[in-house]
Formats: sequence, C-alpha cells, structure tokens
Amino acid sequence: MDFFDFHHHKKNVTYGIYNLDLNNIPPDSLYSIGIHPQDINIESIDNQIDWLQSNINENCFAIGECGLDSFVEIDQKIQEDIFLRQIKISNEVKKPLIIHCVRKFYEVISFKKKAEQAMIIHGFNKKQSIAEDLLKNNFYLSFGKAVLYNLSLQNILKITPLDKIFLETDNEDFNIEDLYQKTSELKGISLEKLNEQIVENLETIKNG
Repeated sequence: MDFFDFHHHKKNVTYGIYNLDLNNIPPDSLYSIGIHPQDINIESIDNQIDWLQSNINENCFAIGECGLDSFVEIDQKIQEDIFLRQIKISNEVKKPLIIHCVRKFYEVISFKKKAEQAMIIHGFNKKQSIAEDLLKNNFYLSFGKAVLYNLSLQNILKITPLDKIFLETDNEDFNIEDLYQKTSELKGISLEKLNEQIVENLETIKNG
C-alpha cells in the first residue's frame, strides 16, 4: 500500500506533494509552488510572483506554502499583501492553498473569506482551541511527525473529522507509513480505510 505524503521536501518521493523551493524548476511529479513568508524579497517581489505564475503546470497541485509568520522579520503588512496575492492566484488557477502559519492563526482565518479554494494548514501542532476554530472555519489540517509522540496533538487528531485530515513528513526524516499507522489507531479505523479517506480528501480539495 502506498501512503500519500501531503507536504514534503524530498525530490525522490513521487507519491505526495513536493514543496518547490523558490526559483527552482518544477518536478515531473505533483508539487506545490508559493512564496514562503521567510523568502519574501521586497525588492524583487514582482519577479517572485512572475516565477510563481509562470511555473504553474498540470503537475501543480496547490499554491503554497504561503501564509503568515510572526517570527519572520518581514513587516506583517507586507506578508499579508503577498499572502493575499497568492490567494488571488489560487482563485484564478483553481488550486487549493497550503498554508504556513506561525502565531498568526486568527489573521489567517480572517483571510478565509477571500479564498475560493480549500485552505490547508500544514504541519499543524497547536492547541485544541485553535484547531476547533480552524475546523469551524472549514480549514483542513495536515499533521506531521509530532503525532507520533505528542499526546495533546494526538487528542486533537482524534477530534478532527476524517474528511478534514492530511498527513505529511514536511522536512522530517521518518517513514510516513508510521504516521498513517498511528493515525489509524487513534481514529479506530483500518489503515485501508484511512488511506481511502485521504485520497477522497485530495479529490475534494482538487475539485474545489
């Protein structure tokens, strides 16, 4: 059985969504393309947007990762402007958004009304109240390695509806099958059922 890796940084993994680094060339497998808050270059932002738009092809699954990060030195207003531009691109090309968010969840939620496509918070690892507010606003949550050992995150995964879940390795080095196995145990369903649901979720966000 193959296990879909929703967000990863490994070029040799083809069953998943590869996060394309800024100014790189898209692979022949599924990928996401976006301008991460930490990569924003104020002097050449138009060139960065041009790179993004000109590298969207049939293998592009999503726009991102993009979003807001309170630890990045780039001014928050500029981050919000670039995030909004990417939301508009997502609307135009009809592709979901993979969101990077650090301590700016309520600001990200406020942008939801501007997005016509699905929004997925990648690497979710925050408290339950934030998860509940995101789910209430129809976000998807993608979980990573921390689920294997973080008890509070395991509890959040338990209450997250199956049709709102994705699983990812991000830039961690571990076997994603272990994450699927743990999730199936936490949700009390078979590995096969979980796998089918993830594929169904992918179809749902792909089709808007």
